[in-house]
Amino acid sequence: MEIIKMPKLGESVHEGTIEEWLVNVGDTVSEYDPLCEVLTDKVTAEVPSLFDGVINEILVERGETVSVGTPILKIEVEGDGSSAEEPVEELQERVIEDKKKNVSVSTNTKFKSTFVEKPSGMRISPVVMRLASENNIDLNEVKGTGALERVTKKDIEKFIASGGKNKNKVETPVKENKHESIHVQTPPTTNNSTSLKGTRIPVSGVRKAIANKMTQSVTEIPHAWLMMEVDATNLVALRNKHKENYKNQGVNLTYFTFFIDAVTKALAEYPILNSTWQDEEILVHDDINISIAVASDDNLYVPVIKGADRLSIKGLAEEVGTLATLGRSNKLTQSHMSGGTFTVNNTGAFGSIQSMGIINHPQAAILQVESIIKKPVFINDMLAARHMVNLCMSIDHRILDGLVAGKFLARVKELIENIDPNQSNL
Repeated sequence: MEIIKMPKLGESVHEGTIEEWLVNVGDTVSEYDPLCEVLTDKVTAEVPSLFDGVINEILVERGETVSVGTPILKIEVEGDGSSAEEPVEELQERVIEDKKKNVSVSTNTKFKSTFVEKPSGMRISPVVMRLASENNIDLNEVKGTGALERVTKKDIEKFIASGGKNKNKVETPVKENKHESIHVQTPPTTNNSTSLKGTRIPVSGVRKAIANKMTQSVTEIPHAWLMMEVDATNLVALRNKHKENYKNQGVNLTYFTFFIDAVTKALAEYPILNSTWQDEEILVHDDINISIAVASDDNLYVPVIKGADRLSIKGLAEEVGTLATLGRSNKLTQSHMSGGTFTVNNTGAFGSIQSMGIINHPQAAILQVESIIKKPVFINDMLAARHMVNLCMSIDHRILDGLVAGKFLARVKELIENIDPNQSNL
């Protein structure tokens, strides 16, 4: 008998939530077969089987959150079941890494089968790709019943058993789906109060992880907030000068890129803002890794630009574009979203002009870049039309006080306002 434990899916991840069990007691599984989907504050990931065997007992219910290292499932291993050659924790890490590397099946694999192309934007496990390849199945023809309509091993097996006919296309069986809204009508009341009707939306998946993370942040971190108005006229001129050239190179040069660049320069001068609160100590990080927000339908991800202070404007623009594309197609991985030390949020993309961000726990601060608005401004007693933007920053008051936070934000303001609009190279 072997025990599968909740794996560590990130450097700062200490717990995970069982979002969906992909197996039942009595199921036969092979090594690398996905057992369940685990949700953390960083990423949703599959936990693969470490052994060939039969599911003996599921120890954690769906929706339950447990700490890393907690037993979640028991497997009756085929053969002698000996795994003493490699500790379970190390074996689990190896299998997860191997699973990441083998996310598709090609004609070069050990399986002699027809190549099956993974549909664009669809997350497919290796075992599903293998079964589809061995049976020459077009995955676009298979109705997925997993999370986010994902095709599971059971969907493939059902498709094969039905002779390639997807019954779900003509029938709509009643199934439990955490992503569907459930209409609930309030039962009749016996008093004079109004009977309310409405739609209940189960909170699960990424939305539940966001809710837990935000609650943790506002509960543990004493937030303080400040805002400065910045003249971005020179920035607008410089960006307009170069955006077409960048576009021809396949790079989207956004205003947001310049703000990230200014933040990284200011963090180098005020490193205390590039820190986290850990066990009654302040850890000032050597690396400047900028977290940014990326939205995908109803999901919100926070990928990280690693070593942002070492990148040029073009390098930052390319990183922002790459992470945004991966986020919109739900292809961000754990490595994309780990290691952030400071968050810059582009709230201006939605037309916001003032907002108070909740700090990305356990970081020390978050900076919101608002919309750039053209409006009249007095300069040397003369009225002029200028492009203005508000920079709003929330800080952890345990780590930072108003003085250092104000100096940092003033430095970001200075860097933006002193941009040379005539620069020929970025």
